[in-house]
Amino acid sequence: MAYEIPGNQITLEAAADLSTHQFKFVKLDNTGKMVAMAADTDIPIGILQDKPNAAGKVGTVMVDGISKLSSNAALTAGNLVGSSADGQGAAYASGSDTTKYIVGHVLKGSGAADGMATVLFDCRAPNRGA
Repeated sequence: MAYEIPGNQITLEAAADLSTHQFKFVKLDNTGKMVAMAADTDIPIGILQDKPNAAGKVGTVMVDGISKLSSNAALTAGNLVGSSADGQGAAYASGSDTTKYIVGHVLKGSGAADGMATVLFDCRAPNRGA
């Protein structure tokens, strides 16, 4: 079972309904509001911890720590992880996935797509997988 040990968390206003994005990566728009990821090359600000259900609602985003993360495909402990285009966790390889941001490690795997993994991550200064 996935687990959490919260690190730094911030609250941000949602630019849209994010009720289906709990435990997925989110990013900032150009007004400083949180929005869903739109591409696997977007820069994640953190993992959404709750379900703001309309524009203007405030949500909690964990920017570092140990969090649950919905997975795009099966994730295995030890995988390097970043965001897929829809904000779910995706395994990336350093040196191969150079256009994507690798922000952490999988501690407990998800087993299958749409499963829940546990990740140790830090989005405060994300690096590309170079």
